[in-house]
Amino acid sequence: MIRKIVPDVISGQTLQKISPRENVRAAAKMMRDKKIAAVLVMEGEALVGIITERDMTVRVLAAGLDPDTATAADIMTINPDTLSPEDTASDAISMMRKRNYRHLPVVEGTRVVGMVSVRDLYAVYNTELEQDLKDRNAFIYGESYGGMQ
Repeated sequence: MIRKIVPDVISGQTLQKISPRENVRAAAKMMRDKKIAAVLVMEGEALVGIITERDMTVRVLAAGLDPDTATAADIMTINPDTLSPEDTASDAISMMRKRNYRHLPVVEGTRVVGMVSVRDLYAVYNTELEQDLKDRNAFIYGESYGGMQ
C-alpha cells in the first residue's frame, strides 16, 4: 500500500509556528511545552523557515548566542525543503536520508498543512511491519493462530 503524507502519515495537526521576529527562547519554550523537536517560522501564512533542536544546539549554544536577544530569523533554516500532501512516506524518507533531515514541512500550494518527522514515518512503517507479521502468521498457522488457549 502506498502511504501518502496526508492523511496516512499525518492528519489534523495543529501547526506550531512562530514569527521570525520572536526570540529564540520563545521557540525553545514552545518546543519544550509542546514536546516537539521543530517549529515552523512563518510570516503571516507564509512559511519562511524552520527551527529544529539541532539548530538550537549548533546555531545558538555552540555559537554563544543569547536566546533572549537572538531571533528566530537569526537561526532558522531559510526557505526549507518541503513535501506535498500527495508525496509518499517513501519520498519523505528518501529526502530525509539524502539531506540529513529529521523534519519536513508539508505544504499544499502556498498553505502549510503540517510537519512530518522521521518518528512519524517510523510509526507508519512499524505498524505496517506488525500487520505484515500478523498476516503471515495467520497464513502459515491458520486464522486461529495466536487465539488458541
